[in-house]
Amino acid sequence: MKLAIRRLPRIRTLLLGTCLTVLLLPVAGIGMLRLYESALLRQTEAELLAQAAVLSAVYRSSWLEHAPPGALEAMPKVTLPWGTSSSARSIDQGLVLQPQLDFADTKILPRAPDATVTDRRPEPVATRVAGVLSSVVGQVRRMTLAGVRVVDSTGIVVASTGGELDLSLAGQTEVAHALKGAPIAVLRERVTQSPDPGWDSISRNTDVRVFVAVPVVAEGHVLGAVLVSRTPRNIVQTLYGKRYALLGLAAVLIASVLALAWFAGRTIARPTRQLEAMARRVASGEVRSVEPLAHPMTHELQSLSESIVTMAHALEARADYVRDLALGISHEFKTPLTAIRGSAELLRDHLHEMSDEERSRFLSNILADTERLDRLVRRILDLARADSLTPRGDEACDVAAVLKDMAGGLEQEGYRIAIEAPITLRAAIDQPSFEIALSNLLENARQHAGPSASVHVIARVVQDEVVVEVSDDGVGISAGNAAHIFDRFFTTARNTGGTGLGLVIARRRVEAFGGRLDHVPSPRGACFRIRLCIA
Repeated sequence: MKLAIRRLPRIRTLLLGTCLTVLLLPVAGIGMLRLYESALLRQTEAELLAQAAVLSAVYRSSWLEHAPPGALEAMPKVTLPWGTSSSARSIDQGLVLQPQLDFADTKILPRAPDATVTDRRPEPVATRVAGVLSSVVGQVRRMTLAGVRVVDSTGIVVASTGGELDLSLAGQTEVAHALKGAPIAVLRERVTQSPDPGWDSISRNTDVRVFVAVPVVAEGHVLGAVLVSRTPRNIVQTLYGKRYALLGLAAVLIASVLALAWFAGRTIARPTRQLEAMARRVASGEVRSVEPLAHPMTHELQSLSESIVTMAHALEARADYVRDLALGISHEFKTPLTAIRGSAELLRDHLHEMSDEERSRFLSNILADTERLDRLVRRILDLARADSLTPRGDEACDVAAVLKDMAGGLEQEGYRIAIEAPITLRAAIDQPSFEIALSNLLENARQHAGPSASVHVIARVVQDEVVVEVSDDGVGISAGNAAHIFDRFFTTARNTGGTGLGLVIARRRVEAFGGRLDHVPSPRGACFRIRLCIA
């Protein structure tokens, strides 16, 4: 079945997209954050407060200089506290102007109302002071682009950059507040005069205007007020002013991101393609030519490379195991099958010519070979179960109890066996697996040592291990055969029913639980040792 190929992006493309996204996140975040805009707003408010404070000081000094005796006492008194203190002393001493505006919690008022016509005349002293202030106000306008209105104690404009002389601003909220003796700053909607100001205009993309009103106070009396207004700088206009530096920085960042993406793609994509080629070689059967990457670049790729090589060797070992097992099975099955076929053909062709003794002999041969095939099939199934055995990890078996039960059954059959074991000895193996391993060792001793041989089994604990030794007093195992006794289908007792799989099955069962089964040299007979973990 052919798998459908999906068009997926390359690793290098994903890395580049990720880096560019991370790069653009701070830029996109500037448009959503109001913190920087509030900082620009407070900066504008602080500048206007400073200008209004200077103009207020000039107005106060000039007014006191031109005022006749007794004029100050006739001026209105302060009715609002300056800041948080309402004491009379704080009005003249320690007056501090602090920026307070914030886009988050400051209400934006409608556009400023126009100055109104009044039949009242400005105060005489304020009129004389206006001549001094007019030149100062003009200079402030040219240098700061701020709109300035100076009003007397009744709210009539005596100096202005907007042409409202002799008009009244007493109806404007911030002016009325300042004439009571306390400064104030408000945000108002801005009236756009130019449909398309230039990018360098301070008012571009600005929908609000800051109004600051500072009273002119002398000895607890209000002499007038100074109203200063200007549009604040916004993020777009500020960034435009730094456009060349930002463009240069963006170019450097983009180049850095491209370089990092190329480097990451090279260190990841190239070894990945090599790993893909390794996997294809494994799939095509070129297992022996697979080797770990010479330059894996990263720890993960090195680990993956080694895992592929380990997998290839495991597949090779499994393939060799299956091939050798298939060869062994075919060889073991070939002899009895050939004998069965030959006997059957002779019976078919010469059945009526044979004597009863000959027919009985051929039938006995067929039955014997059938029994051998049956034993081989059962042993192969046992070997398959041993190969696929997967312990849970919490198995436990009382080795001493199994030894005593099995010895009792064998003694009733005339089998001579001696057991040396403590009352209880628990090992980390399930009972069926230990019984199969032990029965195969005992069966091996019966086949090779003879029915008259005696078997000695010792079970004990040695260095945190359960050790079980099974020895007999038979002829033993020759040095030439000792190296092959754990090979599949190797047996010297084929005529007595040996299949050559008993020791292999016993070893696989023991090894599945982390144990070992070895042949131990013995001065007499054969000796096998099982080592298991203590449960």
